Amino acid sequence: MLHGRLSILLLAVVLAFGMASDAFARAGMGFSMGSRGYRSYSMPAPTPISPYASPLQRSYTPYSSPVGSGFGYPGAFGHGFFGALMGGFLGAGLLGLLFGHGFYGGLGGGFSFLVLLLQVGVLFLIVRFVLGFFGNRQQPAFYGASQAGGVFAGGWPARYGSSQGTPLPITAEDYDAFERLLGGIQDAYSKENLDELRRLATPEMASFFAEELEDSARRGQVNRLSGVKLLQGNLSEAWREASAEYATVAMRFSLIDVMVDRVTGQIVSGDPNRPDVVTELWTFVRLAGSGPDAWKLSAIQQV
Repeated sequence: MLHGRLSILLLAVVLAFGMASDAFARAGMGFSMGSRGYRSYSMPAPTPISPYASPLQRSYTPYSSPVGSGFGYPGAFGHGFFGALMGGFLGAGLLGLLFGHGFYGGLGGGFSFLVLLLQVGVLFLIVRFVLGFFGNRQQPAFYGASQAGGVFAGGWPARYGSSQGTPLPITAEDYDAFERLLGGIQDAYSKENLDELRRLATPEMASFFAEELEDSARRGQVNRLSGVKLLQGNLSEAWREASAEYATVAMRFSLIDVMVDRVTGQIVSGDPNRPDVVTELWTFVRLAGSGPDAWKLSAIQQV
């Protein structure tokens, strides 16, 4: 029994370190950040490649009661001390169950916090796997490249959001703009070109990128990104609210992603010969009535 539990703990450690290493790479560093207008704290509509999205971890948008919030989203236990306390009791209870001490048996122990973090990581992966499994069973694995059956060129299916705001139609020119922004932002991030990032993203997202680049510089490293290629794209939702228009799209793309020592030029992490394949939800915003060239990145969410 003890051997089995130690094996589970060891697996959790490996998974946790794997998740942590993935977080320090590419624009956004693998976190969820930014704003989606009225929908900042609501679940994006699922797509074949993004059945679930992580909630925004950093946002300038004030939190209010989200539509359709639930497990894993802000407000599950409320804010402040009470929310933190209830979350801690839940984690400790799950910890007790894992080690056979009952639901409240995990509150003690010098290393309970570390195990709690590892356990949360395992639970996240389990939920992500289950949602992805059923999402893939219900949806085709690949969308074609022709504008037929509600599918736009480049593999983008036609879809509209419905929770808040007015549904917004998205054109083939808009999809081309999203793909250009994907490559342009990663390129500007790699070159640490803050002026270009401010042109392609909202001030909020540009400020987050600036903090990431500054953090990498303090560690004596630079994130080199190249070969960005969009593999598949799904429209999650698009809507108009007040004087702004939003579009949230799921994008699976490949890129070469390495961290390099600023002084020696040696590779600290990543493989320069093997592209990473990443799926993220990107939200774009523009003034209502503007053209495709007016889109700017306003949020990134992990899948």
